[in-house]
Amino acid sequence: MLNTRIQHGDFVLCTNGNILVARISGSWNEEAARSFDRHFREHAAALASAPWGHMVLLDEWQLGVPEMGPVIEALVDWCIGHGLRRAAHVYQPSLLKKLQLEDMVAESDQGFQRRAFSSVDAALAWLKEEGFELNDELDPLLGPVDTN
Repeated sequence: MLNTRIQHGDFVLCTNGNILVARISGSWNEEAARSFDRHFREHAAALASAPWGHMVLLDEWQLGVPEMGPVIEALVDWCIGHGLRRAAHVYQPSLLKKLQLEDMVAESDQGFQRRAFSSVDAALAWLKEEGFELNDELDPLLGPVDTN
């Protein structure tokens, strides 16, 4: 039997200070969202003993299928319940990205806030103001996605 459920879309995750950084790319299907969910929870569990922040780099993301929405929504709920307080979305202005992200990542009454930025520097400045800082430079994460 042919496996037609192959992951489309890539991601890189890195815990740095009290921030979980993600860079996602490609057009995502449900399998990519499920893989991201599994790996993200593993990384976030190490931060969950205290409030933490998240920065996601989205310039290379080409949106996703509707089936990924519930997976990401459940992940966001889990994260908020495990200490996520701030999320910075970094991408050049795109109405389609903005709408899909707003649909999946809702504000919460549990002290969670998200904001969109067009630069990493602006996102990191906001996260720092909110009490979330990197310990090291981001250079390795900002390189090309390794799909091997």
